[in-house]
Formats: sequence, structure tokens, C-alpha cells
Amino acid sequence: MSVGSNAPVIIKGKKVIAGEGHHGGAWKVAYADFVTAMMAFFMLMWLLNATTEKQRKGIADYFSPTIPLNRISGGGDGTLGGDSVFTEETLAQNGIGATNRHAAPGKPGSPGIPVTAGADKDKGLEGIEEMLLGSGGESMSMQNAFRHVVTRISDEGLVIELFAPEGEPLFAAGGATPAPLLEDLVSVIGRVFSLTTNDIAVKGFSRSHAIVLAENPVWDHSLSRAEAVRLMLGDAVGEDRIERVAGYADRHPAVPNPMSMRNDRLEIVLLRVEPEY
Repeated sequence: MSVGSNAPVIIKGKKVIAGEGHHGGAWKVAYADFVTAMMAFFMLMWLLNATTEKQRKGIADYFSPTIPLNRISGGGDGTLGGDSVFTEETLAQNGIGATNRHAAPGKPGSPGIPVTAGADKDKGLEGIEEMLLGSGGESMSMQNAFRHVVTRISDEGLVIELFAPEGEPLFAAGGATPAPLLEDLVSVIGRVFSLTTNDIAVKGFSRSHAIVLAENPVWDHSLSRAEAVRLMLGDAVGEDRIERVAGYADRHPAVPNPMSMRNDRLEIVLLRVEPEY
């Protein structure tokens, strides 16, 4: 090629990339969440292994929304500020209790005040019902025990029905000796009822038995079992608060099958108190 040739000059350029592009950091967030979850899991395993049953119960109560952390106000204001249903201001306004420091008029030796009927006649009973059902969340054993409990509010008052499903009797077979399960339930009920001064009624019901029996035990069972519960409640709230004890035999079955174990039941009634005018 001669020097004076008009051939084009081709210049080849090379693009140099200084480094890799940014791929995003989502994987870092996911990895951090995984590490945090694993740390929480191992901390939980360590706590379960290093704490006693009583300490574990305290930890569970702390995270339970149905159990107040403090029986007095937490120092704040409003629902999330620390107010507790057990404070004197709340209980006294709802008409369901008071403390020994400012005990309201009632029967001698009783720290509570009566739940009266009135414009908001069910408000106080509903408060007692909530406290009772909230007590059932204290431990796994009490949660299982409260499967035997049904509550309702009637014209008579707050009715707490204790029943015996198949295979889980409340009394020793054929007798009136309370099972440990029933003792635990009555203990919780007595503790909640001690916040009031209302009288209490105890009713016993029995399932039907085969007509071939020489002596039908339904009357004896219903009355003797109600009497056993009366004695247990009397220890918790005082004998003077038990207004009546009754046995209804098999006259009011809870389910259509009269011989079902579900008909072996008790009703503990927190009776209404009519307001004084």
C-alpha cells in the first residue's frame, strides 16, 4: 500500500468495566432475619432448660394478655398505660370489689362489695366472669381444667356450670369424693368470688341410672356432691355466704340422653343483690 493511499483508518476501542454492578441487598435482610430467629430459638431452649416450673409460669404470665402484670395501676393512663381491672378505681366503679385498705360495706370479714342489679345490672357480673375465665389461662393444667366450665348470666345471677365429660369425672366413681380436678376448679372460683359479698347457691345434678337398680342413687348423688362443693367453697369465701344447697337428681338433663355423663354436673351461682333505694 502506498503512502498516499485513501484507505480508511479503523480504530478499535475496548470498554473497560471497573467493577461488578450492584445486585441489591435483599439476601442480607433475609439472612439477618434467619440469624435473629435462630438466636431467639436457642434462647428459648436455654430458658426452658435453665428455669424452674415457677419461673416459667411467671414468664408465661408476663406474655399472657388475660392476666394483669400488676394488681395496682402500672403508673400510666388508659388501656395500654397500665390500668388494671384489679385497681380500686376500676373495681369500685364496676361494683365488683375493693381492697382491704378501702373496704366497702359488706358482710363482716369479707373484703369485697356486692354486685348489685340496676341500670347496668350485668356489668359487674360480666367483670367477675371475665376474671374467672382469665384465671383459666394461668397454666396449661388450668386451661385443660376449664374445659369443664361453662358460664352464663341469668336472672338469678352468674351461673358457673361444672360438668363431667366422658372419661373425666369430677367425683370418684359412685360417690361424692371430689377429684383433684374439681378441687382446683372450686379453688379458682372461690378466689374470684372472694372479691364480692354476694351470696352463693350450689346446685347438684345427676345423670339417670338403669331402672333395674334396687335403689336409685340420683337424689343422693346430686345432693351429696353439692354439699361437698359447699364445704370447699365455705373454706374459701365463708360459710355465711352460702345461701342454699339443692339437689335436682336427674330432673333437668343438659343433653337429650339422660344417662350421658354430661348430665353429671354442678352449678355454682353468684346471686344478684338488689340495690337499696
